[in-house]
Amino acid sequence: MSTHATITPLHDRIIVEPAPAEEKTAGGIIIPDTAKEKPQRGIVIAAGPGKKDEPVSVKKGDTVLYGKYAGTEIRLDGQDLLIMRESDILAIV
Repeated sequence: MSTHATITPLHDRIIVEPAPAEEKTAGGIIIPDTAKEKPQRGIVIAAGPGKKDEPVSVKKGDTVLYGKYAGTEIRLDGQDLLIMRESDILAIV
């Protein structure tokens, strides 16, 4: 996990650093850049306070699984991140 500028998501938003895409298959075949799948796992960088009656259940440092097309891609300090609602997160690993 790298350090980022101070950023605080609002309400039930979560900022996630996606895991790197797989470079090789289980059989050892190298995957070219054009065939790599978008990762569906990442580490929570920051979490908002939650909604009025519902605090967020994830915290900074949690590894989470999320939907393939969840969130909005942002670039912060030269690194690609995702900002998404807590409801887009499927599980904490």
